[in-house]
Amino acid sequence: MASKIFVNLPVKDLNKSVAFFTKLGYSFNQQFTDETATCMIVSEDIYVMLLTHPKFQSFTPKPVADATKSTEVLICLSCESREAVGEMVGRALDAGGTTFSEPQDHGFMLHHSIQDLDGHIWEFMHMDPSFVEKA
Repeated sequence: MASKIFVNLPVKDLNKSVAFFTKLGYSFNQQFTDETATCMIVSEDIYVMLLTHPKFQSFTPKPVADATKSTEVLICLSCESREAVGEMVGRALDAGGTTFSEPQDHGFMLHHSIQDLDGHIWEFMHMDPSFVEKA
């Protein structure tokens, strides 16, 4: 049975974050959007809740990490092709993101990482499907 995943990320400026991810081609579920949060649709089973710091803080007694100073999570999304990896990175850089690491080509897999406006690390990767053994 497939599960849905909801990644919750704190953001400093919700409107700027929505604009950033819109430029990357993502859309948002308005049913779960208000001035404190939005639900970014990554795929049919993957969603990212972008939450203002006060909203995020309401879910945890721990301090909110500053992603520009420490790494709290690495988010890796697969792309349909090697070219799509470059396209996503290009869109992210055009939207104000920064390169986190140079592309790494392992032959069977290519990945490239960026940081969003809040310093969260997003990796875009493509793996040759013939390399993965069928279970």
